[in-house]
Parts: sequence; C-alpha cells; structure tokens
Amino acid sequence: MNWYVVYTKPKWEKKVAEKLAQAGIECYCPIITQIKQWSDRKKKVEVPLFNSYVFVQLSEAERNTVFAVPGVVRYLFWLGKPAIVRDEEIAIIKKNLRASNIADISVSSIQVGDRIKLDSGAFSNQDAIVQEISKTHYILVLESLGCVLKIKYK
Repeated sequence: MNWYVVYTKPKWEKKVAEKLAQAGIECYCPIITQIKQWSDRKKKVEVPLFNSYVFVQLSEAERNTVFAVPGVVRYLFWLGKPAIVRDEEIAIIKKNLRASNIADISVSSIQVGDRIKLDSGAFSNQDAIVQEISKTHYILVLESLGCVLKIKYK
C-alpha cells in the first residue's frame, strides 16, 4: 500500500485526519507546536506542518474512499499521477518531529528568485538563484561559475 497526499480545505487538516481515522483509513497529519502572539497574550498552538495536506496509506483500489470524508478536496498530483510518498519519507518526518532539540520548523516551497545551495551532484555546495520552475525542469543561475544550469525531472 502506498502513501498518497490528500489536499484538504484550508484549516481542515486535523478534522480530515480525524474523520479518515474514524473511517478506518490509515492517515498521518504531522503536527507541530508554535507560539502564536495576540495583542494581549502568547499561546502555544498545534498546527499542521504542511498546510492543507494529509498523508493517507491506501491501496490503488481504495483511493476513492477518501472523498466520502468532508473537507477532502483532491489528491496531490506530480507529473500527471497521484503523488506517492515513500514509507522512509514518512518515517523521517515522524522521527524528526519527535526530536526534542528542534526549536522551530517551517516549510516553504522554492520560488523564482530564491537563493539556494546545491547539496548533491557535480555542483555540490554551489550557491544558485532559481530563475525558472516548470513541470519538467528547474533553471538555476550559478553566479560564482558564470553559468546557467538546467535540471530536468525524471
């Protein structure tokens, strides 16, 4: 059985995960604790790590059962197919959220104009600027080497 990513209505992640569990569907909604500031107080609040995403573990034949749960919008797709998350990746998320030395976590996607550091391959440890993001490739500018790098997806 594969892990899939279900896209939910905004702010419905915990409700959807609860309803999926009640329906007997294996699901995981990673939760983190943040301190929120209001004008009169600070409060610890549990929020989902990934906004509008819940992971579900189902067989291919059972995939449509999630749509019976209120708040489920659709599956997340990658290259025209439902996105599949490996068991190891779910285990890594769970392990890292259990770590006691983490002060703050935030998740953001890569945007055009972002400065990133390449961590593998021939250009490892090089700084790059994201120039273009498409469904098939990234285009990165490596200023220190004076070149443009095009990275295609498999």
